[in-house]
Amino acid sequence: MLICHRLEELSALGQELHLALGVFDGVHLGHQAVIGAAVEAARRNGGLAGVLTFDPHPIQVIAPDKAPAALLETRDHKARVVGGLGVELLIPLHFDPAMAAMEATEFIARLTAAPVRTIAVGEDWRFGHQRAGDVNLLRDEAETRGFRLDALPPVMFEGDRISSTRIRQAIHDGNLDEAASMLGRRYSVAGIVEKGQQLGRQLGFPTANVNTGKLQLPPDGVWAVRVLDARGRRWNGVANLGARPTVDGAKRLLEAHLFGFCSEIYGEKLEVCFENHLRSEIKFPSLEALRLQISKDAQAALKSLA
Repeated sequence: MLICHRLEELSALGQELHLALGVFDGVHLGHQAVIGAAVEAARRNGGLAGVLTFDPHPIQVIAPDKAPAALLETRDHKARVVGGLGVELLIPLHFDPAMAAMEATEFIARLTAAPVRTIAVGEDWRFGHQRAGDVNLLRDEAETRGFRLDALPPVMFEGDRISSTRIRQAIHDGNLDEAASMLGRRYSVAGIVEKGQQLGRQLGFPTANVNTGKLQLPPDGVWAVRVLDARGRRWNGVANLGARPTVDGAKRLLEAHLFGFCSEIYGEKLEVCFENHLRSEIKFPSLEALRLQISKDAQAALKSLA
């Protein structure tokens, strides 16, 4: 996938562009409809299908006190997801106070200095200084600058519009089936494997300690998981999410044991998909009792993932 970090880089690509614009946290079914419009336009007319997004999330800059405590994806994870939708170009613009102060018309003028032939957005998308840009402004700009505007209505689920906020709440509450219905896939988080205390190795169940940063996580406990590594290999496993009370853990961790995996992967990236919640996290009277329960959890995870 091509990646451009600045609007000024787009003209050098030498191709007509069909772009979906938005934050796209989670790339849920509503986002996929917008992205699909850009992909279809590129397929029909030729040129590159792209996604223009912002990093960090604009609300973290504009109104940090109102920003969500956790997001659904890292930028790299988002790139993998949109790549699977047929996107060939990702434009993750750095969002800072200067970007927040840019007038909506200036943003569109700078964007369409490149050969942009399609812009796809959600019909309620707002952009530019004080969020003054909207679909009405884009329609006027489309007539002036010669691009096609696709403004997509929200996608609904159980009577309400799908939103990243609604999905975050469902995951927080443990309603992962509901979240999956809105995402169009099971929820997963991506992070770098860090070195831990290696207690799992001592118990006969080595684990990958995945740094999830500020991503939204489901409730604590033991989960059956499917894991994708940086080389595209897939593994089934069992993971513990929580503070590890049996060993007096001090912070919340995601530790995944991958069945049949025995390599060192410190510093590598893993994507962990939460499939089934097996039990709550509890404190065991001894490490031996914990070891026996982990063995039972592994068997339960294998059965649930079969």
